[in-house]
Amino acid sequence: MRRLLLILPLIALAAWAPTAGASARQTVTFEAPRELLSASTRAETLDQIQSFGVKRVRQLVYWRDYAPDPESKTKPAGFDASDPAAYPADKWDNLDGLVAAAKERGIDVTLTLTGPVPRWATKSKKDTYTEPLPAEFGAFATAMGRRYGESVNMWSVWNEPNQPQFLRPQFKKGKAYSPKLYRRLYQAAYKGIRSTPSNARDTLLIAETSPRGNSNIVAPLAFLRGMLCLDSKYKRAKACAKLDAGGYAHHAYTTSAGPRWVPPKADDVTIGVLPRLVTAIDKAAKAGALPKGLPVHLTEFGIQTEPDKISGVSLERQAAYLAVSEHIAYVNPRVAAFSQYLMSDDPPRSSGYKYGGFESGLRDADGKEKPAYNGFRLPLAVEPYGTQDVLWGLVRPQRDVSKVTIERRVTGYKTWRVLKTIDTTASGVYALKTPRNKKGQHYRVKWTAPDGTTYTGPSVRGY
Repeated sequence: MRRLLLILPLIALAAWAPTAGASARQTVTFEAPRELLSASTRAETLDQIQSFGVKRVRQLVYWRDYAPDPESKTKPAGFDASDPAAYPADKWDNLDGLVAAAKERGIDVTLTLTGPVPRWATKSKKDTYTEPLPAEFGAFATAMGRRYGESVNMWSVWNEPNQPQFLRPQFKKGKAYSPKLYRRLYQAAYKGIRSTPSNARDTLLIAETSPRGNSNIVAPLAFLRGMLCLDSKYKRAKACAKLDAGGYAHHAYTTSAGPRWVPPKADDVTIGVLPRLVTAIDKAAKAGALPKGLPVHLTEFGIQTEPDKISGVSLERQAAYLAVSEHIAYVNPRVAAFSQYLMSDDPPRSSGYKYGGFESGLRDADGKEKPAYNGFRLPLAVEPYGTQDVLWGLVRPQRDVSKVTIERRVTGYKTWRVLKTIDTTASGVYALKTPRNKKGQHYRVKWTAPDGTTYTGPSVRGY
């Protein structure tokens, strides 16, 4: 039944009935830290991102990378962490360059302020992740708000705080502890960012959680409850006030099983079970712990590919899975933003498992385009439904009415034939359904841009 309900909006679109969840306001965020922080690749990468039709980029800001003497246990004498002028001047160069170059192109920037932090800004001074001091982190957030208040309009606090590589300890005496740490860090950062008048209307995102938990990682919904002082029945502790936020950020990564995979643990949230998160947010709001109707921002997402043999999928499946994932996000009325993590794959590691990083890029580590590169420009989701294939697509670069041509190839044959040429909606969306050949079928889309360039999406099929 869940699968049926999720696919039905596709059929509604095919009949050109407006879907409740389909929103022209839903944005897409792109994250490409290596390329965007490097002066040598920044302009070219932003131009590529812009050509896709993307109008927002996200960048993590690790406090340790900006602070003076980050490995020292002693805070530098006289250092005012709230004053951007107190930081080493050259530390700002890469981020300044990114923010300025994005602004020139009309691309908005989301900054995620996060650890690792300077060692001197932690309780025990033993490392740069364990129990960061909220007051010090709030001062850093103040500095960031002062420096970028005129250029940045969206912020989030801490990257994946339910993961031990970003925040420790996750547990104490068998109970989740990181949510309590995060609550104080968020409150301090919120106050710091809002202290600059130009940031008064900026959007602040809360959470930025990873999708699944285990004995070392706090599951995202358990983290939500702990952060908001809610018990298992979503009853709020009276001592905890409501946390203000403009959106709830989450990283809804799935596994190689695909976007429709349903995690068995109820507190996990992958792209296929977004209603779990929406329900939890609404329960929290009803308890007075969050504002009502908080939108969900999927601020980090990607599909891991080969050459990672452990959790990666084929390059063809990546393109197909990304499109289905975006469709799931698009038809959910509470999802305000989808995202793509990485332009190019992480370089292979020199020790340990060679492909233990992220191979979720649209290019491989050598810069070669994967099928998903053109698929990101023209996502085409194909899913079997009964005896039919149901298709949903988006012309990302032109969120307006335009024509697309859908081509079909029967599995085992080389010839592509036109299935249908159709108009998109004013949001650049289109959908249709077609009988499925017993041998199986592949589909691709062609679209001609206003400048006369014709783009062809990758071959995709239903899985």
